[in-house]
Amino acid sequence: MKDEQFLQRFLALHYVFPVPLNKIKPLLEYDPNLTQLETMKPSLLASLGKISQDRAIKLQEMYRKYVEIPLLQIYEKHAISPIIYTNPNYPSNLLNLYDPPAVLYIKGDINLLLNDKKLAIIGSREATAYSKSSIEKILPPLIQNNFVIVSGLAKGADTLAHEMTMQYGGNTIAVLGTGFFHMYPKQNENLAHKMSKNQLLVTEYPPYITPKKWNFPMRNRIISGLSQGVVITEAKEKSGTVSTMEHALENGKEIFAVPGSIFSPLSAGPHHLILEGAKPVWDGHQILEELLK
Repeated sequence: MKDEQFLQRFLALHYVFPVPLNKIKPLLEYDPNLTQLETMKPSLLASLGKISQDRAIKLQEMYRKYVEIPLLQIYEKHAISPIIYTNPNYPSNLLNLYDPPAVLYIKGDINLLLNDKKLAIIGSREATAYSKSSIEKILPPLIQNNFVIVSGLAKGADTLAHEMTMQYGGNTIAVLGTGFFHMYPKQNENLAHKMSKNQLLVTEYPPYITPKKWNFPMRNRIISGLSQGVVITEAKEKSGTVSTMEHALENGKEIFAVPGSIFSPLSAGPHHLILEGAKPVWDGHQILEELLK
């Protein structure tokens, strides 16, 4: 019962203060069971949360309202399962991030989250047929070895990674940059619906969160955090995809880049990453050799 009460309080807090765990940690250290949150002085809450006093007052007002609402039952009605950072099903490698998600909201097959063999495939939203043929070449050995393919449900390379994995009979996870009530991009709503049935959708955002440009770089740290390695197909040299890969390189992830034409601007990103230390690949077996060492 105590765990259920804490879960209800934590989900209510995250609903009104949807931030990563590092921003909630000072409050949890002061009030581990969240039993004082409703009554503590706004000045103290402001100090613990590093927010303004006005925001702390509003946060408390909203928290008092939502802690009385049965969020778990509402999520269950929408087939959403919240996994907070203390849940045994929460992926431990995400806790190694500087700013781990406080909650993962999931829809679909949780077993995919529990599979340690995960590889991310990402690239440009303007991906060409070259990305498609590259992914076609790379995927089969990985799927045969039960790797789950992780991507971000964006148009372009992400969409190709999800759709082709399913076509080949494999499993795939989409990490979203929005809440489940606001699928983005709209053109992938059908793909998301299909994946919610027998694949997996993951987001750190409560269901009401709409697309905001800063959500997507945050989403990318979860994509790389979940995965043993990351493959980039095509990307411009200065792009969010490349900055994500640089972050992954710094965090010791295996980074694989598909070389391309020296005349294509979308090959500049992979070539830059190869210079930074990414491994050039053109076949899924090369990736397996690295990941299964």
